Amino acid sequence: MSADRSADPSADEFPTSRVRTRAEAEAYVASVCFKHGPPRLLGVELEWTVHHRSDPGRALDAATLVAALGPHAPRSLVPDSPQQALPNGSVLTVEPGGQVEISSLPTTSLRSLLSVVAADSDYLRRLVERAGLVLGDSGIDPHRYPHRILQVPRYRAMENAFDRIGLDGRLMMCSTAGVQVCLDAGEPDRIAARWNALHALGPVMIAAFANSPRLFGEDTGWASTRTRVLLDTDPPRTRPGPTKGDPVTGWARRMLDMSLVCRRRDGDDWSAPAGLSFAEWIHGGLPDPPTHDDLDYHLTTVFPPVRARGYLEVRYLDAQSGTNWMLPTAALAALFGDESVVDKVAVMAAPAAGRWVHAARFGLADPVLARCAREIFDLACRLLDRLGDGVGDGLSDRLAEHLAQRLARA
Repeated sequence: MSADRSADPSADEFPTSRVRTRAEAEAYVASVCFKHGPPRLLGVELEWTVHHRSDPGRALDAATLVAALGPHAPRSLVPDSPQQALPNGSVLTVEPGGQVEISSLPTTSLRSLLSVVAADSDYLRRLVERAGLVLGDSGIDPHRYPHRILQVPRYRAMENAFDRIGLDGRLMMCSTAGVQVCLDAGEPDRIAARWNALHALGPVMIAAFANSPRLFGEDTGWASTRTRVLLDTDPPRTRPGPTKGDPVTGWARRMLDMSLVCRRRDGDDWSAPAGLSFAEWIHGGLPDPPTHDDLDYHLTTVFPPVRARGYLEVRYLDAQSGTNWMLPTAALAALFGDESVVDKVAVMAAPAAGRWVHAARFGLADPVLARCAREIFDLACRLLDRLGDGVGDGLSDRLAEHLAQRLARA
C-alpha cells in the first residue's frame, strides 16, 4: 500500500524466470493480486497537480519541480536522487505531467493514517510553496493542456500507445489527480462480496466527491471530468472490473487478455506492438518469451476504478480540496471494516451499480445516486461516531455537512 516502485526500473534488474503457459500465468496473477486475510490494513495515496503560484496556467518544467522537491525528488526525475521519504514516512513520487503523489505506509489505525498523511501533506505543501508553486485542488488540471515532463521509457511508450485512441490518454497521464484508498481484499470467502460492494459503491462515491468540472479554462458539463477521461482513455484497460462470477478468476483472465502498452527492455524504446495481449506474448507473439517480472510489470499498466494489487486499490475518487480527502478515506474505512456492514453497503448501493457515466456527468443531480448517497453516508457517519480513540471526532459532522451541501447544490 505504498508507492508504485516499478515506474521505471533499471533494465539490468529484470529476472529471467519464464512464463510458460497461460494457465500458469493466470494462477500467478490470482496469487499476487488477491492476498487472503482478515481486513486489517489501510492506506491512502494523494495526488495533486502542481502550478506556479503567480500563473496557474503557466507550464511546469522538470527543473522547477526538482528544485522544489530537493532530496525528496524521485529517481524518475533525478536518477541519483537520495529520494528521501517525507518526515512521517510517506513516499513521494511524481506522475508523468509533474503531478506529485504521496503514498502512506500501511497501518491498522485510521487515526494514525489520517494524522500521518495530513502532516506529510502539509510538509509537501510548504515545500513547493517555498519554490513559488502551489498544489492544485481539483481532480484535473483546469488550466493547461497535457504536457509530459517525465522523460522515461515507460511513459513515452504509454503516450504513443494512447495517442492512437485520442487525447484522453495524455490527459489521464499528465493532468489528472486523485485520492486512492487501499483496503485489504479479505478472507477467501469474502473477496467477491468486498469486490462487488466496492464496485457498486463506486458511482455513489464519484458523485459525492466529484471535483473536476473544468478543463482548458472552461466548464466541461461533467461533474467529474477526470472520471470521464479515465473511462475513455483505453476502455479495456480503464473500465470497471467484472462483478459477476469469481472476481479472482475474472481479473486473471482480463490481465492476460489485456494488450501490452509497453515492454521493458534495454534502451529507450519500450513500445509494444499494437493490440498484442500478454497471452499472445506467451504463445509466441514476440521473439523473446515473457518472464514473471514482465507479468508483474504488465499488472501496473491497468487503471480501472478498482485495481487488485494484493489489496484492493480504490481509484475512483477525484482529488479533494484541502483536507477533504479525509472524508472519503474515513467513509471507506468505516464501511469496509466489518463484513456485516459490507453486505449492507452492497444492498444500499445496488440501485446505483453501473451508473459510472451518470455519476461523472451529473454527480448527485442524478436522483438514484442522491438517494443511495443519503442512506450510505448516514450509515458511514454513524459508524464513524462509534469509532474509539477520538478518530470520529468531527469527521462524521464534516461528512454529513459535505453531503448536505452537495445535495443542496444538485
